[in-house]
Amino acid sequence: MPGPCLLCGAGDGVRAADGWRCAVCGWRAGDVPDPDLPRPRVEVVYYIRYADRVKIGTSSRPRQRLATLWHDALLAFEPGGRAVEQERHRQFAALRLGGEWFRADDALLDHAASIAAGEDPWRAYARWVAAALSP
Repeated sequence: MPGPCLLCGAGDGVRAADGWRCAVCGWRAGDVPDPDLPRPRVEVVYYIRYADRVKIGTSSRPRQRLATLWHDALLAFEPGGRAVEQERHRQFAALRLGGEWFRADDALLDHAASIAAGEDPWRAYARWVAAALSP
């Protein structure tokens, strides 16, 4: 790729029929996101681990949100907002420690791992933002 991706900043590219594309988010090299338009709102449910606990929360600005939270690891992002978050809180209610924190039980950790599917959560998020910006 001739330079870093103008959307997500990654340097890896793949050659496609229409030119170079970012290997992370799929944005076409040379395309510039319109600076006059607001970034799209891409809501995610995040799973972060701190010691023996997992927080299931939601944000449309995950970088800023996770910067405010103590955590050892980002386990996964799942597309969705409050409805998905509440569904996950009900699903893992037996593990709730308080608020949005849950015991890091195998069932919850396996769920987060299945969502991530071995992919860096930030790469998935970059793809979703690129898709939301694409015409």
